[in-house]
Amino acid sequence: MLVVISDTHATDGHRLCGRTLDAVREADAVIHAGDFSREAVLDDVEREVDVVYGVTGNNDDAALRDRLPRERVVGYEGATVAVRHRSGSGATGLVMFGRERDADLVVFGHSHRPEFDDSGAVPLLNPGSHAQPRGNRPAHAEVTRTAEGLSGELVTPDGEVFETFSVPVREP
Repeated sequence: MLVVISDTHATDGHRLCGRTLDAVREADAVIHAGDFSREAVLDDVEREVDVVYGVTGNNDDAALRDRLPRERVVGYEGATVAVRHRSGSGATGLVMFGRERDADLVVFGHSHRPEFDDSGAVPLLNPGSHAQPRGNRPAHAEVTRTAEGLSGELVTPDGEVFETFSVPVREP
């Protein structure tokens, strides 16, 4: 399973709890779409799971900017996932970012609003924020590989699945 989190905005710990913490511990890998805030938060996430693919966000400190890229491409079970924190051009810019990287899925953060949008040429996934939802539902995403592509859920720390989605994966 691939777990997707974002926007922790903490100074001293990952703030993972409930189903979100369990999912991270069960995951093959975690994508964090930026705004850890402090390097100690990344270190704390890395203590919970062997593989963390993080990117920097607009609130990350200099130590994180030295350790992590602004954007990256992650391979997961034959799928290509492009990751960045945000796009100044909104959904159009995120879709273009994904197309330029031949991605099956774009993961982003910043808004703290969990959402899946497959209305464009490349599906977009924002896991929201498990720690600082800012008026939105606290959430993370859980993604698995199926015969057809990727299957995912947006899940609260209490374990409530409130949206499911699927992403077709193109054969190489």
